[in-house]
Amino acid sequence: MIRFLAHYGIHFIVPILIAFWFYRGDFKKVSIILLLGIIIDIDHLWATPLFDANRCSINFHPLHTYFAILIYLLLFSWKKTRIFGLALLLHILADSVDCLFIHFQG
Repeated sequence: MIRFLAHYGIHFIVPILIAFWFYRGDFKKVSIILLLGIIIDIDHLWATPLFDANRCSINFHPLHTYFAILIYLLLFSWKKTRIFGLALLLHILADSVDCLFIHFQG
C-alpha cells in the first residue's frame, strides 16, 4: 500500500502541489502540463508483458532510459521548456521510487 501511495502520489498529487506553490498564477495550466507527464508511459505498449508490477521501468522502456532522462534534464534547464522537463522528471521520480520498492522488497 505504501508503494502504491508513493508512486501514484508523486504522479498525481505532487504535480498539483508544485503548481499550487510555485505557479499559482498559472495553476490550472501548469497542473495539466505536469499531470500530462504520464504520457511517456505510452512506451509500455511495446513491452511484453504490457504490465509487470515487479518490473522497474527505468532504463527498460524507451522513454524511461538514461538517455531520455538526460533530454528531460535539458528540457528542465531551459526556461521555455522547464515545465515540460519538470513534468517528465516528476514521472521519472515516481517510477524511480517504485523501482526502489521493487528492489528492496523481500
